[in-house]
Amino acid sequence: MSKGLKLTDILVTVIIALVFGIVYKIWAPVYNVLAPFGLQLQELTYGMWFIAATVAYLLIRKAGVAFLAEVAAASGEFLVGSEYGLMVLIYGVIQGLFAEMVFMAFRYKRFDVLVASLAGAAAGVGSLLLDLFRGYLFDYVWWNVALLVSFRLIGAILLAGVLAYVLVKALEATGVTSLLRPVSKDDYDSLRQ
Repeated sequence: MSKGLKLTDILVTVIIALVFGIVYKIWAPVYNVLAPFGLQLQELTYGMWFIAATVAYLLIRKAGVAFLAEVAAASGEFLVGSEYGLMVLIYGVIQGLFAEMVFMAFRYKRFDVLVASLAGAAAGVGSLLLDLFRGYLFDYVWWNVALLVSFRLIGAILLAGVLAYVLVKALEATGVTSLLRPVSKDDYDSLRQ
């Protein structure tokens, strides 16, 4: 497998990211609908904002793709009018960086649900660090912060990990992703027969 990103890899990553950027914009009302119920239930949906990184990496399987996808998705969300303003770009950079570090830790050789879930959780940790830096977490009592952190990480694992993996497997089953990866010798031999 070629290590560097080709123009095709970058273009596919950006297209995936822009689609998720629109999803991110549409997702904000889902998050906000659950907020009035209290107990930080809306945090269970927060993982959707990390999914571009994991989907793009699971599809393209190259270094830098998760970071690029998350930054591009945040940029797309910003361009379509995110109510969160420029902060989405900062969050996109940090979330993409944290997800990328997980794939890097596995030397870009694992493409399973566990690694996707860890990357989603890592993006969640990155977002929580930014929240901590912004200071608003100090407004909550300890048990409410514990709920927020727990639910955000659970949502990250379920949405950016498990859901991303299921989406990619469904795409692979259609055969559409075969163009994204080089053909191995075994694949080539089976095609010739």
